[in-house]
This record gives sequence, C-alpha cells and structure tokens, in this order.
Amino acid sequence: MNIHETLFSIGLLIIGAKLLEGIFKRFGLNSIIAYAVAGVILGPVTGLIETGTETDIILGIGIFVFFFLIGLEELDIKGFISAIRGRLFIAATLSVIISMLVSLAVTTDYFIDLELNLNFTQALGLASVLSLSSLGLVAKVLIDEGNLKEPVGVQIFTAVIIAELIALFVFGFAISEHFYGEGHTLDPINVLTILGSILGFAIIIWFASTLILPRIIVLLHRVLQVPQLSFGLLLGGLFIVVFGAEEVGLHGSIGALLFGAALSVLPFQVRHDIMPGMKGVAEGFFIPLFFASAGLQFSLAFTELPILTIILLIFVPFIGKFVATFIGAYAARLEAPFATASGLMAKGVAEIALLILLHQTGVINESIFSLLVLVMLAYILITPVGITAAIQRIKPAQTSANPEDIPPSLYRFALEGIKVKDVLDRSRTHPNTSLTVKTFTEQWLLPEQHDYVVVDQGQLVGIVSISMLRYLPRSEWDTTTLTQTLRHNTPTATTEDYVEDALQTMIDNSITVLPVTEAETDQFIGSIASHEVLEMVVTEAQGHEI
Repeated sequence: MNIHETLFSIGLLIIGAKLLEGIFKRFGLNSIIAYAVAGVILGPVTGLIETGTETDIILGIGIFVFFFLIGLEELDIKGFISAIRGRLFIAATLSVIISMLVSLAVTTDYFIDLELNLNFTQALGLASVLSLSSLGLVAKVLIDEGNLKEPVGVQIFTAVIIAELIALFVFGFAISEHFYGEGHTLDPINVLTILGSILGFAIIIWFASTLILPRIIVLLHRVLQVPQLSFGLLLGGLFIVVFGAEEVGLHGSIGALLFGAALSVLPFQVRHDIMPGMKGVAEGFFIPLFFASAGLQFSLAFTELPILTIILLIFVPFIGKFVATFIGAYAARLEAPFATASGLMAKGVAEIALLILLHQTGVINESIFSLLVLVMLAYILITPVGITAAIQRIKPAQTSANPEDIPPSLYRFALEGIKVKDVLDRSRTHPNTSLTVKTFTEQWLLPEQHDYVVVDQGQLVGIVSISMLRYLPRSEWDTTTLTQTLRHNTPTATTEDYVEDALQTMIDNSITVLPVTEAETDQFIGSIASHEVLEMVVTEAQGHEI
C-alpha cells in the first residue's frame, strides 16, 4: 500500500466513523460502537480499506493517545491511595481477584483447555481484560441520571476507580513480562524485575511530569512565544515516554497510561494551558481511527470456533464477574451493594482497546479477538441499563455525600471550565473575631459545614475549624474569642481560579471552606464551601456528556 492509498483509507475511516457517530448518537448508542461499525463496513463488508504498514503505524499512534487520555481523565491515584484502608477497597479488590481467577479457568489450559495456546502471563493479561471495569461508562451513567452528588453515586464511582487501576496494573505486569521475551519464566526474580521496572519508570515519569515539565513549558512560553508550543511539547513528550517504556521492557501503552496519570494531578489551569487541542485531535482523529481498526480486524472466523469454546468464553467470565462483584459488595458490607456491584459490571471501551493491543501483538488470534469485541460491544449496550435500574431501586438519599469521600476525578467530569466566580455568593456574611466561642456555636453553626471564614471589619483574618474547638474546655467558651482559635496562614482562591483547583486546595489543606479574593485587587469578597461545589456538580452534570 503506497502513501496515497494510505491517505485515502484514513480519510474514508475518519469520515465514516464521525458520520456514523452522529447517526448512532440519535439512537443513544455509544460512539465506540459507531467507530467499530464503520471499520466493519469499510473493511470486511465492502473491502474498500485494507490495512498495511503505513496504516498500522498511524493506527498504532491511536493506541498511545487513547491510553494517555485514560490516564489523564480516568485514573485517580490519590483517590485510590485514600481508599486503600476502606471497605470500598476490599469490595473492589475482591471483585477483581475473584473475577480474574474465574476467567483464568478459560484463558489457561489448567482447568478447561479451549486451545487458546497462551502461556500463563498471556492468559493473565487476557483475564485482566475480562475482569476490568469501565470508569468512563459508569461516569456517563451517573451523570445522565444526576447521581453524582448522592452517596451511592460516589461509592460506585470510587469502587470502579479502584477496580480499574488494579486490573490495569495486572495487565501491565502481564504484557510487560510478555515483551521481555519467550525465554523468561515467571520466577520470583523475574517478577521482582518487572515490578521494579514498572515502579521505577512510574516514579521517574511522575517526577518529570509534575515538577519539571510544567516549569519548562512556562519558561519556554516566556522566552520563545511560539504558537501551540505546549501542544507540541506534550505530544512529543508522549512519544518519548512511549519509547522509554519500550526500552525498559514495558509496553508503550503502559508508559502512555502512566504519563497521562501523572499529568492528571496537575491543577486544572495548568492542564488546560499545556493541552490545547489534545482532546480535539484525539477525539476527531486518533480515537475514531483506533476503534475503527477493531472493525477492520473483525472477522466472522469466530463462528468456526467450537460451540463450547464460544459459550465458555462468553459466559464463564460474565458469570465470574457477576458473582465476584456481588461477593465483594456484600462481603464488605457496603450500603446499596446491588448498585455498586452493577457499577463494577460496567465494561466495554478500555477493554476493546486492550483487545486490539493483544491482537496486534499476536497474543490472541483473529477469531478470539472478534468474538470478545462483540462481547464488549454487548456490555456497552447492556450495562448502562443495569446500572440505571439498580440505582433507581434505591430510595432517594436525604443527604449529600461527604466531600471528603469524593475522589477528585469525579469533579473533572462535571466541573471542567467552571470558575470560582460562578459559584460565589457575595452576599454571605461571616463571623467576626470579636465573637466568643459560645456565641459562635449558638448562632453560626451549619450542619453541612465544618470550617468558617472569620473576618474583622470586612477583612480576612483566618479560618476557625469546629474540630479544633473540641480541645477547648467548655468552661472557657464564654471568655474565649474566635481570635484565639483561628487557623492562620489561610489559603485563598481568586474569582478567576477554576473551581476544580479551589476544591483541590481545600483537600490539600483539610478544610471545607475557602476564602475568595478579587483577582485584580486581591481584596477579600467572600468564600465558597465544598458542599456548594457538590451542588455545582449536580447542576453541571445534567447536560454534561463524556
């Protein structure tokens, strides 16, 4: 295939994929289904497009861009770490482990030999794909149903974050071992080598992405003033990270995933500035091409597989996932376990991407790939209905979720582009430093607020936290003023700051309220509270699409 034929094929794929996306959207169908169908129509059905070396290179770039966006938009490392000791971590971990063990029954030949001809690590990689949960799909359902502020919505969202991270880590381990070469065995030294490579690479990427890259970009912008400089640096950096990952024995997609996850912890303003056009280029070009390639590689050859193989590959992982999610939810004694289990059942988008990767690297053949892609497309259609039905069975919550329990990545789905001035109530009054602690507790306390901004003649003085008053004997409440209980060196936000950044400041400083100053004059004009951000999440979520 020459360059002109390659360009013709890519042009047809992009046009066909985006046109079908618009048509499918009218019927409420996921865009990934439209892209895959476009590939099937233009490839196996009409034969208009055939893949070649040049096409495969461009489609391969889509893999890295897609995994970069997964890391950037879906992976919440801080939320994962904060949930390690909680019941949600237990539930999600049990669901992944049990599901993976059941899937191994059909991906290995130890229990049921389906003649997949996979070594153990390849079988483990495929099992991790079959055990994955899709955060993007869950987030869309929760937003569409207006459940982001409800405790059950936060619970489902957090559980899926944990499950997705665990399964992706196992997949990265499995495919990395595969790329070490056939001569390596799964001995303790090799396992530790692989884990060390993943951890070391992740630490380097994290350090470079969070501490070095933003400063370099800001400096170069000031000195060079080149249009779209940050976009070029980011895209070039992504490809260098992919190369580095391959050099240390990881697959490039895992490097792209880690790079995206590292950049996800940056403030919204920084991410907004260093990524102009990234999402547009990805969603308008690379991602449609990438998922259309699933259609190009699709084949009806799976119909020639033994009936027993088809049945077991479809239903054993499904039953295992179904049982595992309910065991995890009920064993951890979660509230609304049925709804959480239904959320953990969500699958489809990331799984198709991983299947394409396994197929392109020769781990699974065309027949197995085509069968499992069909299964994942069915998940995309069915699981949102199941999640919605499970949530609707629950009685409406009387209270909103505790802001401290909400993972930061949830806000990114609903608060992008919202500024502090959009939620600021300038008419709010604040307690004065002259008040005694007793008067303050009698007249100012609100059930949903734990911290209060304190002023003196309209000027910001500090914050008083209810948690700190417990250390003050009640006998002294009559004589102690708020001045003596203040938390000084108070962080602030300006009216032009993004709400997501203000919320992150609250989380970093363990407070639930943040003073606001005028961007131009630095004059104190009011405050915002975390529960107000929750209300903004609900308001913005009604019309937001993922």
